[in-house]
Amino acid sequence: MASEGILLGMGNPLLDISAVVDDSFLQKYDIKLNNAILAEDKHLPMYDEMASKYTVEYIAGGATQNSIKVAQWMLQIPGATSYMGCIGKDKFGEEMKKNSTKAGVNVHYYEDEAAPTGTCAVCVVGGERSLIANLSAANCYKSEHLKRPENWALVENAKYFYIAGFFLTVSPESIMLVAEHAAANNKIFSMNLSAPFICEFFKDVQEKALPYMDYVFGNETEARTFAKVHGWETENVEEIALKISQWPKASGAHKRITVITQGADPVVIAEDGKVKLFPVILLPKEKLVDTNGAGDAFVGGFLSQLVQEKPIEDCVKAGCYAANVIIQRSGCTYPEKPDFS
Repeated sequence: MASEGILLGMGNPLLDISAVVDDSFLQKYDIKLNNAILAEDKHLPMYDEMASKYTVEYIAGGATQNSIKVAQWMLQIPGATSYMGCIGKDKFGEEMKKNSTKAGVNVHYYEDEAAPTGTCAVCVVGGERSLIANLSAANCYKSEHLKRPENWALVENAKYFYIAGFFLTVSPESIMLVAEHAAANNKIFSMNLSAPFICEFFKDVQEKALPYMDYVFGNETEARTFAKVHGWETENVEEIALKISQWPKASGAHKRITVITQGADPVVIAEDGKVKLFPVILLPKEKLVDTNGAGDAFVGGFLSQLVQEKPIEDCVKAGCYAANVIIQRSGCTYPEKPDFS
């Protein structure tokens, strides 16, 4: 049984500004579908344009927060999950607090006085999504916040940790504090490759955290980018997953398991020098609403069973179930109760 505070996430809390846009909008702002990038100056006008031109929805998001909320929803145990990240003191920040607390997550946000709450434009075309994140306050998280007694207590209390790779761009120091705590106390530490640009431009901090990762999540594009960056002469996702699982570990208490999703293709699990494939739940194209949050939901579902010490098959099944629910809805949202057994 999962206890209170068993799972702790840290990441970049972003308010998703989600809209179905058209190809001309993507071209105007030089956006590729199925990608995740950080906003540059040329992207800044798009947030207002989206809000004025299209029907937008505001959803409390950010990769890690999505996964933690989905895990919380799957567990249905109030306060089983906690989350830390930085927001601004503004209406979007208030919206975020309200949304996450309502979801049952125990949130300890660091509130920045100067920067506005981070936002993420979710541009949806034909069910596929592209994410452009304007981190703002999310970029201001400080490890001092993590070290405060009331926040470090969340770390002490948790047995499982999950941090998306995006947080490597913000506070590698916080990640290492949690990673080292997990290794020293025989706890489970997991991260996500998160986006090709993380594997490319944040290679050093990612490599520093990798020995501590007991679970590495990612999708096929990120896995191939990771392989390319490390000079592995292969595009084969199964081979790459295996090589990641065999990367040296900082603590011998747990083996590393690599979990790579491939959209509609089977989930790749690499452990103990072997690869297993698990089929996903196929969805007819007409039922697909929006792939935003599918990967995050998969991780949330997976973690909801992992913290209950269920076998890997059950974790994958729950991940596939959660992703399947999310892609039939707009944004990373879900019905009141899960229907998973």
